[in-house]
Order: sequence, then C-alpha cells, then structure tokens
Amino acid sequence: MQTKQTINIIGATGNMGSAISQNLSKGNYRLLLYARDQEKIEPIVNEIKNANPAADVEAIDSNYNGCWEADIIIVAVPYGAQNEVAEKIREVANQKIVISIANPLNETHTGLATAPDTSAAEELQKLLPNSKVIKAFNTTFAADFSMPVIDGKQVDAFIAGNDAEALQTVSELVSTVGFNPIIAGDLTVSRTLENMQLLLIQLGMKYNYNWLAGWKILHN
Repeated sequence: MQTKQTINIIGATGNMGSAISQNLSKGNYRLLLYARDQEKIEPIVNEIKNANPAADVEAIDSNYNGCWEADIIIVAVPYGAQNEVAEKIREVANQKIVISIANPLNETHTGLATAPDTSAAEELQKLLPNSKVIKAFNTTFAADFSMPVIDGKQVDAFIAGNDAEALQTVSELVSTVGFNPIIAGDLTVSRTLENMQLLLIQLGMKYNYNWLAGWKILHN
C-alpha cells in the first residue's frame, strides 16, 4: 500500500486553494489547510468531509507547523504574497516539494510583473534554494476543477521543474485532482506557462473566451 503523503495547502480559502483541496481529498493524502482567515477554513473542511467522510483533512492555525509536517507544500496565494510566505516557511521546506501556482500578473493584466528572464516559480526557487519547486495548476482556472474531463478525455495540465522525482510525484498529484499531467520541461518553462495563462486571461476578458471549449474543438 502506498504511503500516505501529507500536503499543506497555504491559501486554502482562495478559489484555487479551495478547489485543489476538494479534489485532492479524494486521493490517498492527508491534507492540512491553512489560511490567514481561520474562520473561513472550517466551512471548507466540513464541506469536504460531507462530500467524502473518509477524507483525511484538517484545518491548521500554524503555517510553520503545517509545512514542517508536510511532504508537499502547495503555495496557493497571489504572486504578491509569495515572498512573505517563502520567508516564513524557508527553514521547514528544506528538501520538500513546493508547488507554485501563481501567475505574476500586473495590476492591469496587460503583462507580467516579472522580468522576461524569470518567472514566479523561478523566483520562489531562489527564495527556497533547498526546496524542490514545481510549477503546476497555473494554466487551470478554479472552475476547471469541477469539470476536468470532457467527452471522456482528461483536460491537460502542464507542470515544470528541475527535479525528476518531484515531477513524477506532482504528476501523480495532478492525476488525482483529475487532470492529465504533461511535463513541459524544466523550471525555466514556467515563463512560458505563466505567459500562456496571461494570454488566456486576456482572451477571456476581451472575448469571453473559454479555453476548455477550445480544447474540446481541437480534440474532436
């Protein structure tokens, strides 16, 4: 039997953090949910347990302790909060997988806040030099988690990172959530993935474009 891994989800009350938590609760994981607003955590825990009584999930009030216990840490916070989170977890994230889902959009969504030669994920790796940072879930929207299969086919989810073993572990996690994991390359590919999501967001704002509908057309 596969050993149950512990996952700390930082920012579990956000749209993405909540969606990831709910879908991961179906897998063989112990979930530790953390957010600044503790009052919003318990309703999410209760919702997960009502839908899946066997789910191993709990709210935690210490981000530090949660990361210390975790095998995998999912940083589900906006890009602007990334530095603060990294500072708090650096010493307890050593040699652990840290998943970056952030898209570093500028305030007007006309571009990225990062320089062209880096990405949010690469910046997080510099802040956590002894961790294994993997980019995942940044090209998916929270609503996608409720419909990761279209016409019997799993929707693709891209991941990128430098550690082969960590990439495999995150691929399995992405599959558990319901998507088809595609390893796009090393961590520098995060630049492309973050630009991809910028484009999708811009198309959605301009044309009400739904990339899942486009995916369905391409795969028919």
